[in-house]
Amino acid sequence: MSFTLATWNINSVRLREPLVLKFLAEQGPDVLCLQECKSPVDKIPTEGFAELGYTHMVARGQKGYNGVAILSRLPIEDAGSQQFAGLDHARHVAGRLENGVTIHNFYVPAGGDKPNREINEKFGQKLDYLTDMRDWFANETPEKAILVGDLNIAPREDDVWDHKKMLKIVSHTPIEIEHLAEVQEAGNWVDVTRQDIPEGLLYSWWSYRAKDWDAADKGRRLDHVWATSDISASAHSSRVLREARGWEKPSDHAPVFATFDL
Repeated sequence: MSFTLATWNINSVRLREPLVLKFLAEQGPDVLCLQECKSPVDKIPTEGFAELGYTHMVARGQKGYNGVAILSRLPIEDAGSQQFAGLDHARHVAGRLENGVTIHNFYVPAGGDKPNREINEKFGQKLDYLTDMRDWFANETPEKAILVGDLNIAPREDDVWDHKKMLKIVSHTPIEIEHLAEVQEAGNWVDVTRQDIPEGLLYSWWSYRAKDWDAADKGRRLDHVWATSDISASAHSSRVLREARGWEKPSDHAPVFATFDL
């Protein structure tokens, strides 16, 4: 069985429903994982998605903030969700395909502006969230699993536009990178995107603040596709749909793809 999966922080699924429909119609992934849906589950506009063949959904939502959803053309069952760092946030949902693959869709807290938990509560929550993720995967080692989402960390030097300038900027600080590496190690996760695209600058997010995001190209790779080591070799065809960042009224994130042959 071959299937293509995409992950996309949509920054309001109701506001950007037309973009999701355009994406599904033009790109046709079998599974689309969305983050920052900013909607209760019952308010997610599923009719248009279903008309395009995406008749299955597992999701967790809340009004105005956070929210994660997995849309699928393939049958998928709800495999639960987790709360981390003592936050009552809709930041994780898991779904299981008929071939036994479990897909974890995460939206890790952004962490605010200051990389210091003593003066910035949100940064502390981000680190705690990652620590709880690490401990969960260490206690319940995942198998035949894929982890995707906006992890809000660009770990490699070539995942940001300027490594030295970004070292003190939330999303690329050494302590965040260390915490993310511990999550990856605990679950025996393989970074599929960088397995397929091992060299070169690669981004999935560009700030709204840039007057010309494309020309400035000050991006970060915040959105990830990982797989457990038992299935990572079956992954291929990773790519970022950069053009989606330039669509009308876009999200500041672009979709990231991977295909799996299982």
